[in-house]
Amino acid sequence: LKDLPVDDVIYLLFNKRLPTTEESIAFRREMGQREQVPDAVYQVLESLPREGHPMEWFMVALNYLGMIEKTGDYREDALNLVARVNTIVAAIFHVREGWGRPIKPCSDLPFSANFVCMLGMPETHPLLSEVLRLFYVLHMDHGGGNLSTFVGKSIASGKADVYASIIGAMAALYGARHGRANQECLEFVKSIGTTDKDEVEKRVRDILASGGLVYGFGHAVLRVEDPRATVQYEFGRNHFGHDDLVQTAIALREVVPEILKENPKIQNPYPNVDAMSGTLLTAVGLNKPEYYTLLFGWSRIVGIAAQIVDERTFPGKKDGLPIYRPRYLAKDQPPRRLAPDA
Repeated sequence: LKDLPVDDVIYLLFNKRLPTTEESIAFRREMGQREQVPDAVYQVLESLPREGHPMEWFMVALNYLGMIEKTGDYREDALNLVARVNTIVAAIFHVREGWGRPIKPCSDLPFSANFVCMLGMPETHPLLSEVLRLFYVLHMDHGGGNLSTFVGKSIASGKADVYASIIGAMAALYGARHGRANQECLEFVKSIGTTDKDEVEKRVRDILASGGLVYGFGHAVLRVEDPRATVQYEFGRNHFGHDDLVQTAIALREVVPEILKENPKIQNPYPNVDAMSGTLLTAVGLNKPEYYTLLFGWSRIVGIAAQIVDERTFPGKKDGLPIYRPRYLAKDQPPRRLAPDA
């Protein structure tokens, strides 16, 4: 996926195969035609209190857009939403930061360059588009078991529309234990304050000895370094050799796993996707961490929406897969195998 256009990766998630050259051109044109949002959405954003978190603004905008734009067709609404998220997220930056009237889509540009064009930041780092493309592709899909995807699919299983389902998914992502992890990781990297590996090791050991936490390491499923982190570390090493914060994050990658391995209870001492993402975003000028969860949602919506479409339009099932229901077990009752259709 390293060199594929972002639109081709979106096509892959919705169609389970990469497009031909002709299909790629047609799909990009189609998504460009879906990007515009009604001016009323901007008016809603301009009416919101600045005290609200960017994710709260995002959920309000999605809710309003769903009221006036949904078609009731899962695939159609999903593609519309994926295309329009670029426009909405850029508008949130514009309105909250006072950068003037939101910029209309620059649909003739590639996906991430279009987003940067709509951001219209006063000062733009030359690698901003490339970092956002990397961030988007690495975060856009992560199976069906993570909290935000599971919540979105659960809501849709009750035949709620795509917009309502995605709003629920974003509410799940908003939590500090899920989407805000990259913000906590950035604060941790900043707190280290040095690129010297010996000093990094000393400070990490002091943090652990005092009962503090080391952020950005470990994973509920993986037992190796998160491959998404590996890609980000490589990018940081290649492009930000003189950025102290990036070099601190790279030093932590080399030091922390060896320290954590000393604790036999820790099953995965390796970096996860959040270990480097906030640091890279900071390096290209997106230095307000309160927006990082918003960018996480900006990218994750593609995978969630594609999975909702898969389950609501399942072959041979008129109404899609059955509604999600938890299975309750009596206390001390051993787990039992679930029925195939449970």
